[in-house]
Amino acid sequence: MQHKAGLSPSAASAHLAILQRAGFVLTTRIGKWTYYRRNEQAIDDFAGRLIIEL
Repeated sequence: MQHKAGLSPSAASAHLAILQRAGFVLTTRIGKWTYYRRNEQAIDDFAGRLIIEL
């Protein structure tokens, strides 16, 4: 992801941490690795609220 986005590892980590705190990504820790996945429900809820507000 960091390579495709053109981000340094620390910048990618910072962005993922923000998304995690906002609830848009979920994490699974396995050993020293952290795996990230989208929280589809949170994204759908946000998109729905955004449509209503606009």
